[in-house]
Amino acid sequence: MTPPPLHPPLRGRSPSPSKLGEDLQRRIPANRLASPRPAARFVAMNTLFIFGMGYTSTHLARRLRAQGWQVRGTGRAGDVAFADSAAVHAALGQATHVLSSVPPERARGLDPVLTQYGEILRAAPARWIGYLSSTGVYGDAGGAWVDEGSVVGTGRRNARTEADLVWQALDNRARVLRLPGIYGPGRSALDRVREGSAKRIDMPDQVFSRVHVEDIAGGIIASFDGPAGVYNLADDLPCSQNRVIEAACRLLGAPLPPMQSLQEVNLSPMALGFYAENRRVANRKAKRLLGWQLAYPDYEAGLSAILSGGG
Repeated sequence: MTPPPLHPPLRGRSPSPSKLGEDLQRRIPANRLASPRPAARFVAMNTLFIFGMGYTSTHLARRLRAQGWQVRGTGRAGDVAFADSAAVHAALGQATHVLSSVPPERARGLDPVLTQYGEILRAAPARWIGYLSSTGVYGDAGGAWVDEGSVVGTGRRNARTEADLVWQALDNRARVLRLPGIYGPGRSALDRVREGSAKRIDMPDQVFSRVHVEDIAGGIIASFDGPAGVYNLADDLPCSQNRVIEAACRLLGAPLPPMQSLQEVNLSPMALGFYAENRRVANRKAKRLLGWQLAYPDYEAGLSAILSGGG
């Protein structure tokens, strides 16, 4: 079962799963639209099944296991092969919670989880279903604030936007969590400064949002008991990447890299795409409805904690 074809950019406020426009409803097969929750089977303990156990979901798994959860999943840190449909089906039958962190395929724009397991997932007894999306769905906002009601589908990530909307419409248990730039131990500006790969780019009006990986885990856990819907998980201080690099240099006692033009730094096409978009991501909805509390409300707190922890 494949996600619908890409649609034109959506105008106005982003649709909720229960109020998709007529055009989008025609593009999504009926068996993907919200339906009554399947009757739950008896499960002795909270069990999370993760499609795509990578950097972020591995941090989540570590926290939940410490709380007595069973966590299984696919991916490099998982114990189930994604292509083993019988094993995936069995695991979904025992899961109380299901999370996908798998992005759409770049070549065809299809969501591999929905393509292969959409019907099984919809029939699964889990009481919570989550999808890790991207704030890239908002596109370029010229540095303005965006929230969950802002226009989506105008940026470079049309496949991600389509997947985001189909996951919303998949089921009335779904939470779609939109993430900005992710950093944490082993993946932060501190590492780039140490490696000598940190760059400062002369774009004074460019703004990015970001979030510490542990705050993503906290947001996912907070959503377990919160209402279904779409949530941005970003920290409180959008700012230029230069400020983050400068803070990392200060913490490490390292010299600042030279200020360069965008043309001089010779970035990859993917990295250039990030600099083509400029926005501030609001997080008030997740705080208000989920009770989400940031452990690291800004990059200064996050980088300091990483360094103190040996990262």
